[in-house]
Amino acid sequence: MNILFIADPLASFKIYKDTTFAMMREAQKRGHTVSACLQQDLMWQRGAAVMADVRDITLTGDAVNWFDETGTRPVALKDFGAVLMRKDPPFDSEYFYATHLLEQAERDGAKVFNKPRALRDHPEKLAIMEFPQFIGPTLVTRSAADIKRFHAEHQDIILKPLDGMGGTGIFRVRPDGMNLGSIIETLNKNGAESVMVQKFLPEIVKGDKRVLVIGGKPVPFSLARIPQGSEVRGNLAAGGLGVAQPLSKRDFEIAEALGPILAARGLLLAGIDVIGDCVTEINVTSPTCFQEIHDQMGFDVAAMFVDALEAALTA
Repeated sequence: MNILFIADPLASFKIYKDTTFAMMREAQKRGHTVSACLQQDLMWQRGAAVMADVRDITLTGDAVNWFDETGTRPVALKDFGAVLMRKDPPFDSEYFYATHLLEQAERDGAKVFNKPRALRDHPEKLAIMEFPQFIGPTLVTRSAADIKRFHAEHQDIILKPLDGMGGTGIFRVRPDGMNLGSIIETLNKNGAESVMVQKFLPEIVKGDKRVLVIGGKPVPFSLARIPQGSEVRGNLAAGGLGVAQPLSKRDFEIAEALGPILAARGLLLAGIDVIGDCVTEINVTSPTCFQEIHDQMGFDVAAMFVDALEAALTA
C-alpha cells in the first residue's frame, strides 16, 4: 500500500521525537511505500480528481540524512491506499480550505485520516464543550466584562486564544488580577476575537497529560508534560518536561467515554489533554508524543496506530 503523508517540510522534522516520522517508519517496516507532500501542493480542477505534487520517499535509517526521495510527480489522492493529514496547527484559513479539498478527494474515492469533516467539526479548544462532565469551569467569550466576572468568581484563571498552539498566548491571572485588563485587550483584540478562560488547575504541577486514543481505544500510557521553573505551561514547545506514565483510572474513564464517539466521527487518532481529572483540549490535527511514550515505556504507539489504520481500510 502507498501512504501519502500531508505534512510540514520534511527538512523541519526532528526525527528523534517526531510522531509523523514514527508513523512513516512503521509503515515502511511493514512493506508499505511512503509519499509526502505539503498542504499547498493540493490542487483541484473541474472535471478531474483532487491532485497533489508528491515525492516518493524511502527512510534510510540515518539520523541526519534520514530519507531519500524522488522528484515530484502529480498523483490523484484517490490513487493512494491512505492519505494521512498531518499538517501541524495553526488551523487557519488555508487549513480550512485544505479540508474541503480533502473532502472532495473523499468523493473521488480517497481514504483520508483524520476525516476532513471531523477536523473541521472539532476545533481543538472548543471540542471540549460537548463533554462538560469532564471539564473544569470554562468560559468562551469576547466580552471583557464576562472575563472579569469569571475571574471574580474563580480568582485564579488561565486565558488562551482559540487558535493557539504549543502553549503560545497562554496567560495566568492570579487573585490579585494583575494586568487582567491588558491581557484581555491583547487576546480579544478589543472585542474582535473570542477567548477561552478556564479555572486554574493546580494539578498542572504534576503535568498536562496527553492521553492518546487510536481507533477509539486508549493508549495505556500518557505523556505528562510538566512545567519547569516558574513556567505555568507544560507544553513541550514551551520547555515542559515530558514524563511518560500509565493512565490513571480517571484517564481511562475519560478515554473510554470519548474514544468511541471520536472514532465514529472519523477521528482515527486524537490526543486528549488532561490536567488532574479535567479535560482541557482535544487535539485532532496532528497529535504527537508517540516516540516519547515508546522510548520511556517501551509501548509501540506507532504500531498500534498502523494496526488501526490497516483495520480501518479493510472495515
